Amino acid sequence: MSARVQSVERAAAILQVLADEHGPVSLAHLSAALGLAKATVHGLVQTLREVGFVDQDPVTGLYAVGAELLHLGATPLDRNELRARALNWTDALAGHTGESALVARLEDGEVMIAHHVFRPDTSQQSLQTGSSRPLHATALGKVLLAHDPRASRTLAGRQLESHTYRTVTDPGRLHRELADVRDLGWAASVEEWRPGHAGLAAPVRDRSGFVIGAVGIEGRADALCDGHLRPRATLVKHVMDAGRWISRELGHGRHG
Repeated sequence: MSARVQSVERAAAILQVLADEHGPVSLAHLSAALGLAKATVHGLVQTLREVGFVDQDPVTGLYAVGAELLHLGATPLDRNELRARALNWTDALAGHTGESALVARLEDGEVMIAHHVFRPDTSQQSLQTGSSRPLHATALGKVLLAHDPRASRTLAGRQLESHTYRTVTDPGRLHRELADVRDLGWAASVEEWRPGHAGLAAPVRDRSGFVIGAVGIEGRADALCDGHLRPRATLVKHVMDAGRWISRELGHGRHG
């Protein structure tokens, strides 16, 4: 005898309806499609939303398949493969900007540096590959927070640590910054992790379009920013270009 769990079957049916639609749908639509009471559907869909399998538009209230569910179907990319695909483009990024170039991914709730290219000068430098960075206080981390629901869940309910007087520790303000990161396609951190230190970063996407890492540069704030601590546009462009080219190496934007 099959031990079928009704709530699981209903949750699966909700996901199937959302997957079959071409856009977000209302609670009433889900209720009608499944032949279930709105209260029943609402309870199920809220649980699915809490685990990231369903997204809800904060303005319209409409529902769609969540990013976390889509990530389950993505092919995992290990640190070594990400590094191998990024080698040429991070070398070029360091050369164009004169700054250290880094590629990072999410590991154990932190920014993990998968590859580091030294700043092209004769100053003493230490290899950062394998080191970690805080998610909320670095440009690389903000890119991951903005695009990867697994990253954002690691900070849920936690107090944001202050590393400098410029660190963003207010969740509401950080949420607004991450929305800007998604809109602009890049992130900045200026003296938020270390005094006098800044970073710029852009997303790295796989063939399916999922953000599986970030690429960026780090260096002195006065080198990466103008006199008003605003990121220099030319450096932002180089970082975004590197993100696009590494993503292309991973199959993003290719057809056929």
